[in-house]
Amino acid sequence: MILLNIENVSKAYTEKALLKNVSFGIMENDKIGLIGVNGTGKTTLLKLIASIEEPDEGRIIKTNNVNIEYLPQNPHFDPNAKVIEQVFKGNSENMKVIREYESAINDPNSPKDRIIKLTQLMDEINGWELESEAKNVLTKLGINRFEELIGNLSGGQKKRVALASALINPSDLLILDEPTNHLDNETIDWLEEYLQHRKGALLMITHDRYFLDRVVKQIIELDDGNLYSYKGNYSYFVEKKSEREESIIATELKRQNLYRKELAWMKRGARARTTKQKARIQRFNELEENAVDLANEKLEISVASSRLGKKIIELKEIFKSYGDLNLIKDFTYTVLRDDRVGILGPNGMGKSTLLKIFAGRLAPDDGTVEIGETVKIGYFSQETTEMDDTQRVIDYIKDAGEYVTTSDETKISASQMLERFLFPPDLQWNPIGKLSGGEKRRLYLLRVLMEAPNVLLLDEPTNDLDIQTLTILEDYIEEFPGAVVIVSHDRYLLDKIVEKVFVFEGNGRIVEYTGNYSYFRDIQKEVETEEKAKEPKVERKKSSNKKLKFTYSEQREWETIDEDIVALEERIANVEKEMETVATQYTKLEELMNQKQDLENQLEEKMDRWVYLSELDEKIKNQ
Repeated sequence: MILLNIENVSKAYTEKALLKNVSFGIMENDKIGLIGVNGTGKTTLLKLIASIEEPDEGRIIKTNNVNIEYLPQNPHFDPNAKVIEQVFKGNSENMKVIREYESAINDPNSPKDRIIKLTQLMDEINGWELESEAKNVLTKLGINRFEELIGNLSGGQKKRVALASALINPSDLLILDEPTNHLDNETIDWLEEYLQHRKGALLMITHDRYFLDRVVKQIIELDDGNLYSYKGNYSYFVEKKSEREESIIATELKRQNLYRKELAWMKRGARARTTKQKARIQRFNELEENAVDLANEKLEISVASSRLGKKIIELKEIFKSYGDLNLIKDFTYTVLRDDRVGILGPNGMGKSTLLKIFAGRLAPDDGTVEIGETVKIGYFSQETTEMDDTQRVIDYIKDAGEYVTTSDETKISASQMLERFLFPPDLQWNPIGKLSGGEKRRLYLLRVLMEAPNVLLLDEPTNDLDIQTLTILEDYIEEFPGAVVIVSHDRYLLDKIVEKVFVFEGNGRIVEYTGNYSYFRDIQKEVETEEKAKEPKVERKKSSNKKLKFTYSEQREWETIDEDIVALEERIANVEKEMETVATQYTKLEELMNQKQDLENQLEEKMDRWVYLSELDEKIKNQ
């Protein structure tokens, strides 16, 4: 069944056209990944589908009663709401009952009869299972204090609460904007599996290429206002996009060859005296109008760095704690010239703290940090708070340098580097505040690299960066002549770049593994399998004394289930009669067919419950 249709939709902000007459549909079990360069309108498209914004032209047609749940990139919260209240924020009747129940049991002045009534309603809507699932999802996402106020949480924790809410609230279409941001690797693995088995449609923006490979079955690329659809995962998209680009290039080269011939004919003084000559002139004009710009809009970074001496960074017996929490304990490491190091571990364990110690931005409680005299650190942090939204884009880059010298001694101006980073001249004079979140991250990355560092320290560089930028950043790091230390949850990047990993294992312990992320995970799985095999098998004793009995909700359901079944059968019969009277009214007939299908599904569920309850009743009587 189709959930919604996007028909000839266009959307622009001031003079910038983000969507140009785009059309596509979403079916009930589609799993779609939306990709494209930052600032091209991906988030805007999600907002249009979620009815948060309206298109300038075209329309979005939704099936009756389709329920859409949307996780924005930067969710808004009530700081005075509790975590569990925020999770049950949906407007469905089930969510309202659960919210009322949670409020009642946490209020010592709630009347007893109100709690009894809400308990019965929780039985009817299967609210206990929903509540249990919500707390399970929160725990998996690293949120354990369900009664904590939202205002007391960090930005990353708030995003995870919002993600839990989107996952828990029942929906036909789940829309996620960068769901893996602020999640550690283990949590991403869990979310990956959760979405693989989730029923219903999924539409998401993510830069996590492994995530796209394993979860989605269709890729939609947004490029220069146009949509290109590929039926497959990310690897399939890469292959087919390459074929499409090669075809476009071949067609354009043929057009250019023909255009040159026709241009020579025109220069000889063509005259539109005959029909044949008129047609040829018209064809020349069409060739001129149909030119395709083959400029490769890839973000290209030439390797440029300062000279690096023998001594780089040395950490000796580092200790760092916050209160009673030991983050780093007895850590010693000497950075090598060609190091490619990844730092892994759950959120809040101290990964960013360790990187700041490497950078000399944070002093350890104990131990020493020595940084070589020739070391010039390029530090890319998670936050871009140092940006002044009123400053012009080009001035922000010029503050780092008027030009950069590449590896082949070529000098490139700040303006030229901005163009390589997909900031055209007209955008360079705009204030930073007009940029999207992803464009700001890309600009911040350019600022770091413009300073020609010889040691790169990167803290979650993949957050909010588009895949195209990430691909070229990876190529840059591979050619970078200095050391690189990176904190990241991007498994694809870690596999491609790093050659050793530091893993935070709790209580300040950091363990070094030689190899990339996948190698580390293979070792970890082997250890887990061995430990599981060593665990003693505990035989569970079956209790023969415990008597079977109905729960309160099962007893009420058993008393009324026969009447419920009869009522459903009568409603189905009435719908069938009405269908006979509107056989020529297609819209009404389709509505009745959907209604009948829904009633038949309810009847089938009731019959299954009747079989289960009747067998249970028989067992109870025979005890």
